[in-house]
Amino acid sequence: MVDLCTELGLGQSTVSSHLACLRECGLVDYRAQGRASVYHLTRPELMDLLAAAEDLLTATGYAVTLCPAYATTAAADPTTTQESAR
Repeated sequence: MVDLCTELGLGQSTVSSHLACLRECGLVDYRAQGRASVYHLTRPELMDLLAAAEDLLTATGYAVTLCPAYATTAAADPTTTQESAR
């Protein structure tokens, strides 16, 4: 998780919450390696989905709302975009 926090520039609690959501959805899993956890996608075809999502975000200017299960009140409003929630 330390590598993800560093790469994404996010705090440990934020990354942990997102990983918990992804685990609950069955999209990622992990294995213990010493004191660390190594995360991996549960299905290789998820890479295609992630690439398509990245293309969509590029095309829409990142104007999407957050996951409703982990969103803030402002971002959970479907009429509010991330851009206007800043």
